[in-house]
Amino acid sequence: MVKMDGDLEYRRIARPTQRIVTGRVVRLMEGYPRELKIGQPALVAVVTAASVMGLLLLAIRSLLSSASGGARRSWKELRKGPEFLVTPLHLRDSDNRLCEVELHGHLAQSALHPSDWVQITLKPQDPDLPPRVERIVNITTGQLLRPRPATLWTHLGPPLLLQAVLGALLVLVIAVVVVLF
Repeated sequence: MVKMDGDLEYRRIARPTQRIVTGRVVRLMEGYPRELKIGQPALVAVVTAASVMGLLLLAIRSLLSSASGGARRSWKELRKGPEFLVTPLHLRDSDNRLCEVELHGHLAQSALHPSDWVQITLKPQDPDLPPRVERIVNITTGQLLRPRPATLWTHLGPPLLLQAVLGALLVLVIAVVVVLF
């Protein structure tokens, strides 16, 4: 019978449709990792441009010394995408409905407590998932919180992105020289 009450409570959880919701935090659930989907065209463009510069750097390194370059991540590792923390958050809105939203990324443990009054700004996700939190104003403590999940750019990292930009510039310079001469 207890399980039935739990099932009934689960069915009463709403997914807010408004962009901004004000309410009281009921519960922060246990977080779990979710993998970020990586678009293959963007990844191909970055890796191709970085490879052009990588080949040039490899040639220069081989002429100057016998030192080997740093370990590169494989295509499979880059394609897999980063994992980020997803924490389901239950709150009671101003209409006294129990709502579920998702926090993506990390927040300090002391940032939110059950019974805190919050105003959250939401962004819709897939229809199967609750909306995700973009911003939280903890009215109780006066804090502005912004969870920061991993992105494609943080996954690829500054060295690979810098190498890709330099590679793209090199290809552009070569193309301009070929067209002009």
